[in-house]
Amino acid sequence: MRQILDAAAFQKMMISAAASIEIHKQQLNELNVFPVPDGDTGTNMSMTLSAAANDLRKLSAPTLTAAADAAASAMLRGARGNSGVILSLLLRGFAKTLKGMDACDGAQFAFALKGGVEAAYKAVMKPAEGTILTVARVAAQEAEAAAESDPSFEAVIEAAAAASKVALAQTVNQNPVLQKAGVVDAGGKGWMYVLEAMLSVTKGVEIEAPDVMDTAVREQADFSDFNTADITFGYCTEFIVSRENGKAPEALRSFLNGLGDSLVLVDDDEIIKVHVHTNNPGTVLEEAITYGGLVTVKIENMKLQHTEKVMKQEEAPAIAPAQKHYGMVAVCAGAGLSNVFRELGADNMVAGGQTMNPSTQDILEKINATPAEVVFVFPNNKNIIMAAEQTIPLTEKKVIVIPSKTVPQGVSAMLQFDPEAQEQDNIEAMHAAMEQVTTMQVTYAARNSDFDGHSIREGEYLALYGGSLFGSSGDLPGLMQGLADKVKEEGGEFITVYYGQDVSESDAAQVVDIFSKTCPDAEVTLIDGGQPVYYYLISAE
Repeated sequence: MRQILDAAAFQKMMISAAASIEIHKQQLNELNVFPVPDGDTGTNMSMTLSAAANDLRKLSAPTLTAAADAAASAMLRGARGNSGVILSLLLRGFAKTLKGMDACDGAQFAFALKGGVEAAYKAVMKPAEGTILTVARVAAQEAEAAAESDPSFEAVIEAAAAASKVALAQTVNQNPVLQKAGVVDAGGKGWMYVLEAMLSVTKGVEIEAPDVMDTAVREQADFSDFNTADITFGYCTEFIVSRENGKAPEALRSFLNGLGDSLVLVDDDEIIKVHVHTNNPGTVLEEAITYGGLVTVKIENMKLQHTEKVMKQEEAPAIAPAQKHYGMVAVCAGAGLSNVFRELGADNMVAGGQTMNPSTQDILEKINATPAEVVFVFPNNKNIIMAAEQTIPLTEKKVIVIPSKTVPQGVSAMLQFDPEAQEQDNIEAMHAAMEQVTTMQVTYAARNSDFDGHSIREGEYLALYGGSLFGSSGDLPGLMQGLADKVKEEGGEFITVYYGQDVSESDAAQVVDIFSKTCPDAEVTLIDGGQPVYYYLISAE
């Protein structure tokens, strides 16, 4: 029975946890109680844990403290969505509790789990029962109880994993929304998978990720994934030689095959063009000129290039010097919505929204690139607010997160911004403006569902009003008419319709016509938002 947790085991456990969440990602996504196409708990948890796994793979013989710190730091910056942020908070508190340790026994591990729970609860403004917080808390409590009779690590992680399973089953009864849908909490199930993965490694079974894991296209390669020692042939040698005699190009190919790798040789009647990696570029060129005169030559030291690229990537991100007091960063998806926020004064945009929550690092980079002392951040999505808030201690700039849950709320808040006003006055004005906005969202049902008395069929148009389900139907004009009637009933005076990338302008004009006829005294505006997923975002004030 394993008595302690050391760094090597912790590395394997976190990598296995990331693999387990990736395997179960879609299952977690589908636990989303709302049948809209944004059930991304599994995706967010997977991407957050993958950030830790990737960094842990790079560590060589760390202490437990160093490994835990590396995981927590990677997850903090890579956290996506509320579930990813809470996951990162659990690891941050865990790592802080283990500070200074080379290894820990079961009792110390249980105390670290408790530290993670306390950190997560402290950061969540209104913690609710029946969530990942509940599952993590119960698991930590049972771990502490188990440690009193058997302080071995294996006994404690076994107790924590078993308790998480029991606690997860109870979430369906603890949260009214989950109870109506008849499902357990997705984030809580994710934490159960994390603990079960740690237990699996303790039993000697590491979990392997599916082949598709971590195959997302990066904007650029991570050169620190490679070591210069892995570069067998150090010089990338390219040249073109003219064909001035009868020597066959195949003879040159055979010669070069013995001097390197990555050989590419093409020829025509006039030239031979060669690319080869070798440690002897001089020898290569000496042979080449026996075929004719050199036309072009390029030799690059690949080890030196690699080192330079790693150093460049490891440089601290640039922080734009302040040229003004206030700056603004907004999160949205769609070229039209980006234009709206830029016209309202946003300095930088973060691409993201439903189904594509940006990470804390994504938001941080835009904050740092904003040439202002104080940066207001507009998440414009309830699932991005926590990730935005995690940037506050990570930058020298003062960050103020305005908790806009929708794009219309963000637009209304920014309209109230006064560059001459005091900071607190701006905050109060923005919050007041958001309270006056009702947001309607029209998308499609991602699956069949029976939610809160509504029978929903996959593929139907689905409308949300103020964050609550309004209705679903295969008749879009009828659904829009119902929304317009509701706006009239509520006395909306200013209505803005943002239409998405899958909607034609002529179809959007018909929606405007419905609202204009139903609310003749209201001012109705149509804007091409270009947003994905949601056919229409509609605001009423």
